[in-house]
Amino acid sequence: MSMPAYVPPDQWMRDRAEYARRGVTRGRAVVVARCADAVIMVAQNPSRTLRKTSEIHDRIGFAAVGRYHEFERLRVAGIREADLRAYAYDHLDVTGLGLVGTYSQVLGAIYSNPAEKPYEVDIAIAELGLKPSGDRIYKISFDGSVTDGTSPTVLGALSADRIDTLNEFLTETSPLDEAVRCAAAALSASSEPDPEDLEVSLLDRRTGGRRTFRRLSQTQIQAFWKDPA
Repeated sequence: MSMPAYVPPDQWMRDRAEYARRGVTRGRAVVVARCADAVIMVAQNPSRTLRKTSEIHDRIGFAAVGRYHEFERLRVAGIREADLRAYAYDHLDVTGLGLVGTYSQVLGAIYSNPAEKPYEVDIAIAELGLKPSGDRIYKISFDGSVTDGTSPTVLGALSADRIDTLNEFLTETSPLDEAVRCAAAALSASSEPDPEDLEVSLLDRRTGGRRTFRRLSQTQIQAFWKDPA
């Protein structure tokens, strides 16, 4: 009986990375960014039911690209963990960094397990701080690697020049309408983005309550183009 071909570990990992990366880039990109009084999550998504952005906990949002059933499983698991921690301890004990650690371990374990295919997803955890200086955006890749920061974060495929434009014009002081238009322009292949194809959610510091997540209606999104600031 012939022996199976030997594949060096580094080649095996490269093949898995390429496989997962192809799956991630097939989907439309998502932008997560800070703006004045909020952290926004903007996606090109014509669906009104299959959402790419959602709430995990009071001040924590979730965004993802890739295979829907895979990132939906991660989203639900994150909500359960956040609720259990809030019940056992306190709502303030639920942090974005804690959830990021869990997601990183799960994705890293799946990625390195030869018995499973890697998840074809990239996800972001956005956390609204009690003060603007406490806002954080974490990106967790399909292999479990984590990057964090406060600058605009892109999930999925987006050209380098569009990312540079985002970093230049979308800042933590940008008004909400301007921030949404800037993110939409970066995501759109045309010079005139279609508000009908946008999904916009935000963690809004102005809500005044414990929960800060808001999902904008299509009417609210379209108003950003009808009445620009």
